[in-house]
Amino acid sequence: MQDFIAELKWRGMLQDFTPGVEGLLAEGPVRGYIGFDPTAPSLTIGNYVQVMLLTLFQRAGHTPMVLMGGATGRIGDPSGKDKERQLKTYEELDANLRRQTAQFRQLLNFEDGPNKALLVNNLDFYRDMNVLDFLREVGKSITVNYMMSKESVQSRLETGISFTEFSYQLIQGYDFQTLFQQHDCRLQMGGSDQWGNITTGTEFVRRNLGEKAYALTTPLLTKADGSKFGKSESGNIWLDPDMTSPYKFYQFWINAADADLPQFTRYFTLKSKAEVETLERELADNPIERKRLLAEELTRRIHGDEAYQSVLNVSQLLFNKKADRQNLLSLGEQELETVAQEIPHRRLSREILASGLNIVDLLTDATDILPSKGEARRAIKGKAISVNKEKIEAHEIIVDSNSLLHGRFLLVENGKKNKYILIAE
Repeated sequence: MQDFIAELKWRGMLQDFTPGVEGLLAEGPVRGYIGFDPTAPSLTIGNYVQVMLLTLFQRAGHTPMVLMGGATGRIGDPSGKDKERQLKTYEELDANLRRQTAQFRQLLNFEDGPNKALLVNNLDFYRDMNVLDFLREVGKSITVNYMMSKESVQSRLETGISFTEFSYQLIQGYDFQTLFQQHDCRLQMGGSDQWGNITTGTEFVRRNLGEKAYALTTPLLTKADGSKFGKSESGNIWLDPDMTSPYKFYQFWINAADADLPQFTRYFTLKSKAEVETLERELADNPIERKRLLAEELTRRIHGDEAYQSVLNVSQLLFNKKADRQNLLSLGEQELETVAQEIPHRRLSREILASGLNIVDLLTDATDILPSKGEARRAIKGKAISVNKEKIEAHEIIVDSNSLLHGRFLLVENGKKNKYILIAE
């Protein structure tokens, strides 16, 4: 078995742990879990830090458990929040849970081996428990004084915290107790902002079962400039390709600051310490290639080889000055959708193209690619205009719906740098 703690240490992924964790892991295979509340329809790359923790745990020979927060998602975790969460409807939470569950089944091994991953929904623990049972079985486990000492509560005393969110740590604590009893799960892991909730769980096990449970957390991942990890200028980076395209996912890593690269690599690569250190030595003066390698590894792992090839196809069209008509025609409809998100796009009626439209009118009246017919004619005369990678040689050319790629798209270029996608609707 691999040394899980040593693995986390060289990666910089170990923040806090309770005494005895190293001895527990050295004894043999252990079951450990991380909880995920389905507050969004997809996991983000911020969540993927914890997925990596479970992945490394599994690779070290232990059994990872995913606890889906069908119950805790209905309550709202106050950790890291300065105000009350807006509660989701049960229907939305259930739909999110189904989608996230499908993602987890792609990210961890649930199928083969003695330490295949397990997935549990904590709503099953509370579905048949009424409020009186909860107060007797759960509420009596720890004192209000103990709960008040937690940072997640302390930080909200001035702004206010509802009983609903105050009770969150009770539920998370009882979750650990239940997993300990039902699955012999002895370790709970998570981000450092969860330390208070996680240690509440170890206290539940100690007080109610007279047993020893353990806790371990990772540091919260931030960028070198102190900003939050996992967001781009356009918002969250999701693992769902319908919410963040594989191309945008890939570009997030490509565009990472050089200063963030060593930490990002250690958190997310599955390469060994020796491999990482060798790459850093050999490519010390080439951070662009190191980012490309990380972007490739993660895009293939999260989205698959086919999606990665699609990313390369889109990149070829956007950035390779030698890209030709064959490169363009090789792109599928979804790839052209991605291209349209990356360069200026214009929408026009398909009816306009049905009977054909003069290229000058297309560039000026139907779109605003060029401000006047005179400039359009001069650009055509200077051989600056191309449609679908075919040079326009005369201003009498007619463009019709037969030119539409996949029945929807036209790529118009004005010179080498100015690209536009026209989308017929």
